[in-house]
Amino acid sequence: MTRKKKRLALILSALVILGGGLGLVLYGLRDNIVFFYAPGEVVAKQLAPGTRLRIGGLVKQGSVTRDGTTVHFIVTDGKNDVPVTYSGALPDLFREGQGVVADGVIAPSGMTATEVLAKHDERYMPREVADALKKRGVWQEGKGAAPQADSQAAK
Repeated sequence: MTRKKKRLALILSALVILGGGLGLVLYGLRDNIVFFYAPGEVVAKQLAPGTRLRIGGLVKQGSVTRDGTTVHFIVTDGKNDVPVTYSGALPDLFREGQGVVADGVIAPSGMTATEVLAKHDERYMPREVADALKKRGVWQEGKGAAPQADSQAAK
């Protein structure tokens, strides 16, 4: 084998190995390359307890209860609800009817959050949360939650 052919074989072998490694990494991350799931997606997936994920939506009106430093609330997209339990200090802007993203693990009774992120001003909502809520007809640009969503959330 000539020197040129050896070099070509080495380069092709390296590319095949790198391509295979990249394929394995992408295959392993296929469900985790998402910023968050909407409550409807979490319900549809029927995830096993212990699965780590982020969930985004609105904090359901009347759902926030405090038990010492533990807070229980419901994240909703207007059609589906996911109960969330969080222990610790919540962001100052956390309140009912506002956008939230919770990071944690699925538990048998909902989700146990390790981190809760709230919107930072009155007009801001993460694009992914707003898009998911718009798809379900719950969010209207510039107005927040649609009136029908508020009446559904109150039921």
